[in-house]
Amino acid sequence: MTVLNVISALFLLAGAGFCLAGTVGVLRFPDIYCRLHALTKVDNLGLGLVVVGLSLEAGSWATALKLFLVWFLVLISSAFTCQLIARAALRRGVGAWGGSRES
Repeated sequence: MTVLNVISALFLLAGAGFCLAGTVGVLRFPDIYCRLHALTKVDNLGLGLVVVGLSLEAGSWATALKLFLVWFLVLISSAFTCQLIARAALRRGVGAWGGSRES
């Protein structure tokens, strides 16, 4: 194993760890707003780390660029989707968790 392989594996493991943490947050957090926050923030970081790890192992710059393009598109789409889901929940009267600050 080369040093590049080890660094790539560390990025992939860190990304998988963040994705697992996001999944645990979705299962454990009390309301939809907290769950959306956990899902979008942590999973986007996890995907970014996975993309960096895969890009280090990519055979060409074109492949690495495609991976980063996919990550960028996921970042944009998850932000819009999270905002739309939160707005729909707010319009339907879904309240926040009782322990959180409500404005």
